[in-house]
Amino acid sequence: MSGAKADRQGLTHIDETGKASMVDVGGKAETVRVAEAEGCVIMQADTLDLITRQETAKGDVIGTARLAGIMAAKRTHELIPLCHALLLSKIAVDIEPDPALPGLRVEATAKLTGRTGVEMEALTAVSVACLTIYDMAKAVDRSMEITGIRLLAKSGGRSGDWTAEPK
Repeated sequence: MSGAKADRQGLTHIDETGKASMVDVGGKAETVRVAEAEGCVIMQADTLDLITRQETAKGDVIGTARLAGIMAAKRTHELIPLCHALLLSKIAVDIEPDPALPGLRVEATAKLTGRTGVEMEALTAVSVACLTIYDMAKAVDRSMEITGIRLLAKSGGRSGDWTAEPK
């Protein structure tokens, strides 16, 4: 049993008995916290062309996906069971066509001044934006692939700054 307990020591959402538990952030200092995440949707070149020309049957894929990502970040605590409800001061979602994929690159930045980080909000924004892209274009390309969703960087809080290694 000592191995199992040792494995849980670094997991903040697991209590001493191994049960899921929401972290008490009440004693933490408020700091400015920022997180950036990315992901992409790989698709057929013809599908990317339809999206960039705004000629899909469902309308503006990029604009709708951007809005969906922003809305999702604000509701992360409703989707991820142990996330705190946060008062975000900023959420930005940028979606850029990349003919080299071919597909769309999605990046999100979440920011607040508070007691807990915003990594999950940035990741949720990217995930839902990618899913929205898929939903809006699936009628013409069911082979699309959502890939590469990851945290790029975070700052603030007790653990300080962190940046992902470049791919």
